[in-house]
Amino acid sequence: MSECKRIFADSGQINNCREMIKENQQSFANLSKIVALAGNEVRLKILFLLNQERELCPCDLSDILGMTIPAISQHLHKLKDGGIIQSRKAGQTIFYSVCASQLPLLKPFFSIINEPLATIKT
Repeated sequence: MSECKRIFADSGQINNCREMIKENQQSFANLSKIVALAGNEVRLKILFLLNQERELCPCDLSDILGMTIPAISQHLHKLKDGGIIQSRKAGQTIFYSVCASQLPLLKPFFSIINEPLATIKT
């Protein structure tokens, strides 16, 4: 384990950084929640598809992803409980879509997915 041997602590920088963290605490909490839920590959695919298609039903997602409807429904339930997606009912069909308020946080992920692999810098 490496040690830190600082000669001079920039108290102005430290205080500014502390203040930035404090001011943005709610944004960190929101983004952390989204990243945790979207960190599952299936849920990320669902979010990507909902963003691309605007809304889909569990049957559509089941056919697209080759998964059972109950498995898809579990993922949709987690995303809805997390406040990332919303639903609307049309007859007996429930359609899901990404909450508009979450799109600014998710768009950067989707733009990376849409880029050809050769252009992604690691």
